Amino acid sequence: MLANSLIELDRAHLIHPVSSYRGHEKLGVRVLRSAKGATVTDASGHQLVDGFAGLWCVNAGYGHESIVEAAARQMRELPYATGYFDIGSEAAIRLAAELADRAPGDLNHVFFTLGGSDAVDSTVRFVRYYWHAKGKPERDQFISIEQGYHGSSTVGAGLTALPGFHAGFGVPFDWQHKIPSPYPYRNPVGEEADAIIAASIADLKSKIEAIGAERVAAFYAEPIQGSGGVIVPPKGWLKAIRDLCSQYDILFIADEVITGFGRTGPLFACSYDEIVPDFMTTAKGLTSGYVPMGAVFMSDRVYDVIADAAGSAAVGHGYTYSAHPVSAAVGLEVLKLYEGGLLENGIKAGARLMEGLESLRDHPLVGDVRGRGMLAAVELVVDKIKKTPLPSAAAPARRIFDRAWDNGLVIRAFAHGVLGYAPPLCCTDGDIDAILERTQKTLDQTLEDPDVREAMR
Repeated sequence: MLANSLIELDRAHLIHPVSSYRGHEKLGVRVLRSAKGATVTDASGHQLVDGFAGLWCVNAGYGHESIVEAAARQMRELPYATGYFDIGSEAAIRLAAELADRAPGDLNHVFFTLGGSDAVDSTVRFVRYYWHAKGKPERDQFISIEQGYHGSSTVGAGLTALPGFHAGFGVPFDWQHKIPSPYPYRNPVGEEADAIIAASIADLKSKIEAIGAERVAAFYAEPIQGSGGVIVPPKGWLKAIRDLCSQYDILFIADEVITGFGRTGPLFACSYDEIVPDFMTTAKGLTSGYVPMGAVFMSDRVYDVIADAAGSAAVGHGYTYSAHPVSAAVGLEVLKLYEGGLLENGIKAGARLMEGLESLRDHPLVGDVRGRGMLAAVELVVDKIKKTPLPSAAAPARRIFDRAWDNGLVIRAFAHGVLGYAPPLCCTDGDIDAILERTQKTLDQTLEDPDVREAMR
């Protein structure tokens, strides 16, 4: 009765993010009741391994009492402190210092936000301020990558290059430009690393020159493209792009909202290619999703330009909940857990996950397996030679997600037939094995679908 009542209340009142409103009304909500470790339980008592860590974010796993206690203790002592008027809280100050100490290179300044989307929006504001301070307001053009994701705010959705975030919203804006994704599995130049890197460099050069190098303000890239289908560029790609941006004096923003905090192995994915961006955006794993928080890391060089230009005047950008003390207290505790064993366990679990997913390459529907650490994807096709995606009639996003759910597994099922994985770093061998076994079962069931069989003929 309670579950039925909640379904009706949800249907009548709660607008869900990135959903078909009418479709959701018809289907009804799946109510989650509890969670522990890597397992979630719905209102009917059905248990599932969360192979997607909520929304790429519950990196530490569910049910850590020390995180709950850190939040409760902070709420008792100081539940809120504004960052305006030169006021602050110990938790936020300490978290900024701890993060700066661990960040790449000279990313020594941290601006806290509520999440990833407003972290990206904040970088756009800071980038514009920087170029105005440099006396070059004409540098107002931004470049990102096709199939990239940089949030769903008004500005961020334009930097995002996924059609579903553009349709009906009047974005991207004319100052937001794109270059092709490196996408090794479907790159026109093939899957060889040097060819992909050379093609991307040529694409970026061409775009910069078409816009005018004196007009380009910034370039945005995810170390691994998440919502575009977990697209993993070859080793050296990110560094080559970053170096090119430096040559043109274009600010480079690494969007680590998904990849940060152990998702790919190290605390930050930028370390894989040994780069130091001008800005780095984070969220999700920053608090392991327990409370909202994001962060913009800013380099010394950029910070000094902005600070010197402003002088005694205020830099007019901020949020009511910037540097929220409860979120900061959670962030400090989560960081302790990462460095107290979760990062190490995530590397071990990630190797087991990737090895298991690689073993599925022989399945008739598997065209590609890719990933790094606890971030992975399996791309499904009906023809391995031609790399033909699953037919739209098979409704892969809906059908595969539902089937995996029934099999006790939460994954991300993308509309183009890619299965996304981002399990919590706390996963045991048993959790990883369950993800793999339930994936195999889901694939076998999908292989028996008449519309899939027909497409394979």
